[in-house]
Amino acid sequence: MTLDRDLQSIQEVRNLVRQAKEAQQKLASYSQQQIDRLVEHIANACAAQAEPLAKMAVEETGFGVWQDKVLKNLLGSTMTWESCRNLKTVGIIREDKERGLMEIGVPMGVVAALIPSTNPTSTTMYKAIISIKAGNSVVVSPHPNAKKCILETVRIITEAIREAGGPENLVQCIQLTTMDATNALLTHRDVGIILATGGEAMVRAAYSSGNPAIGVGPGNGPAYIERSADIPTAVRQIFDSKTFDNGTICASEQSIVTERCIEDQVVAEVKRQGGYFLTPQQSEKLSGFILRANGTMNPKIVGKSAKVIADMAGIDIPERTRVLVSRQTEVSKQNPYSREKLCPILAFYVEENWEAACERSMAILFNEGVGHTMTIHSQNEEVIRQFALQKPVSRLLVNTPAALGGVGATTNLQPALTLGCGSVGGSATSDNVGPMNLLNIRRVAYGRRELAELRGTAPAPQAASCGASGCGQTAGNFTRAEIEEITRAVLRRLSAGQ
Repeated sequence: MTLDRDLQSIQEVRNLVRQAKEAQQKLASYSQQQIDRLVEHIANACAAQAEPLAKMAVEETGFGVWQDKVLKNLLGSTMTWESCRNLKTVGIIREDKERGLMEIGVPMGVVAALIPSTNPTSTTMYKAIISIKAGNSVVVSPHPNAKKCILETVRIITEAIREAGGPENLVQCIQLTTMDATNALLTHRDVGIILATGGEAMVRAAYSSGNPAIGVGPGNGPAYIERSADIPTAVRQIFDSKTFDNGTICASEQSIVTERCIEDQVVAEVKRQGGYFLTPQQSEKLSGFILRANGTMNPKIVGKSAKVIADMAGIDIPERTRVLVSRQTEVSKQNPYSREKLCPILAFYVEENWEAACERSMAILFNEGVGHTMTIHSQNEEVIRQFALQKPVSRLLVNTPAALGGVGATTNLQPALTLGCGSVGGSATSDNVGPMNLLNIRRVAYGRRELAELRGTAPAPQAASCGASGCGQTAGNFTRAEIEEITRAVLRRLSAGQ
C-alpha cells in the first residue's frame, strides 16, 4: 500500500514538532553557561565545515560563488556566535534593585525556521545558533532546491549537539518537503515563533498562519553616490557588494543614483572597474530575462555572473565585465531594472541634486523593498543626516558595501541573515534579528507606592447618600476633578524619580 506523500509529510511535521517541544523542555533546565557551551560547540562545528558546505550549496542550487559562501557560512556561525557570546538570555537577564524591577528571559519554545535557496547553509547555521542561544528548539523547513545541503548542515549541527551532551532532537529538518508540510509547520499550535526568510509569498503565509512570525520582504536598495563622495571607493564598494556571491544577499545594491555634476566621473569609474553600460537595445533585450510573466524575478538569473546572464540573453559584452549597468529614467513595477535583481545587474539614475536623488531613492524603495536597506556614499554629514531622517528603510548604510554592511560583516550591526523591514515593510521588527528577538521577557515589579500616596492631596471620597433605594455608589468612586488631581500627583512623583 502506497501512502499519500502529502499526508506523510504532515505527519512527519507533527512528529518533529512534538519531539522539538520535548527537547526544548529539557533545554529549559540549562544554565546560561550550559547554553553558551552548547552554542559555541555548534558554531565551531559549522565553521569547520564552512568550505565543503559552501561548495555543496553552489553545486546543488547553481547560485553564487562558493568562495563567497564560505564567508557567509562563517558569518552564520562564528561571527553570529561572537556577537551574542556575552548576551544574557537565561534566567535573570537584567535587574534594577533601586527601581524594584527584574527581567527574566523566557524562551518562545519551538522555532519554525524557513530556509531560502539563496543562502541555505549559512541561514540554517545562523537560525540554529540564535534560537538555541535564546533557549529554543528548531524545526527547519528547507527550500526544496537546496534540501541536500540544508540537511547536511542540520546533520553537522545535531552531531555537535550530541557531542556536547545537548538534548536530542533540538534541531530537526523536514525531509518530505511539500507545501502541505510547510503549512502544517507554520500553523502548528506548538510553534512558538516563525522565522521566515524566503520569497514574498512564503513570508505572507507565515504572517497569516496564526502564529507569531518574523519575516522579511524583498530588498531593492539604491546606492546614492553624492557629489562629496570618494567616487573610486564608492564604485569599488558597490561592485564588491553586487558581485559578492553574485548578488544573492537581499541587502545588495540594485540601483546607482548619482548627481549630474559628477555623472561623467561616476560613469568613467564604473567602466574602469568592470561595469558595462548596456545600449538601449541591449537593455530592452535583457529586460525580458529579469522578470517572469507573473511579474516575479526569474530564478534563472539569480546568483549568476554577468557573463552567464549576457550569454543567456544573447548579448555580447567585454570579457572583463563584472556588472551589467542599464541607464534608466523610470521607476515602476513593469520596469524590471527598478526592482530587486539578485544578480550583477544595476540600474543607473542621474539626478540634478541631492534633493532629487532623495526623491528618486524613495520612489525606488516604495516601488519595491520599502523598509529594507539603502546605501549612501558621501562625506557630507548633513546630507547623510537628511537621508537618515527621510528614507523608509531599516538600515541606512554609509560608505560601505551594502551586501556585507547590511548583514553586519563590514559594519557593527548585529550579524544576521534575517533582516527585519519594520512595519512599513510589513515586518514585525526593523532589527537585524538576533537571540533577543526570540525570547519573551517576564518582568517582576516590586511595589514602590501606596494608594494613599497616589491620592496625594485629593480629598477622600465620601459615600454618596442616595436615599432608601440606593444608587450603587461606594467610597471607591471618584469625581473627574479628583481623578485629574490624582493623575497629576502620580506624574509629579514619577518625574521626580520616586
